[in-house]
Amino acid sequence: MITSKQRAYLRKLSNTMDPIFQIGKSGVTPEITKAISDALEARELIKINVLKNCLYEPKAISSMLSERSRSDVVSQIGRKIVLYKPSKEKPTIELP
Repeated sequence: MITSKQRAYLRKLSNTMDPIFQIGKSGVTPEITKAISDALEARELIKINVLKNCLYEPKAISSMLSERSRSDVVSQIGRKIVLYKPSKEKPTIELP
């Protein structure tokens, strides 16, 4: 788990990021889960956009993705989700 101070720091880093995934009406498929896990290993911090045609609520999707990719939800505001998971190979983000 990350602390509130670390979460605030990660939220600040994510402000300038663009979403790299969009989740639509097919929801969270095994393929999207694998792609998100791979992206988290490479980048550590990613932003996801939940489209309006998605059948599930963004809050449900954020907890589902967090659980499946073993990552932390940094923030979930509206339809934007930010996930963080430290890289096993080469960590780049230094948490305070």
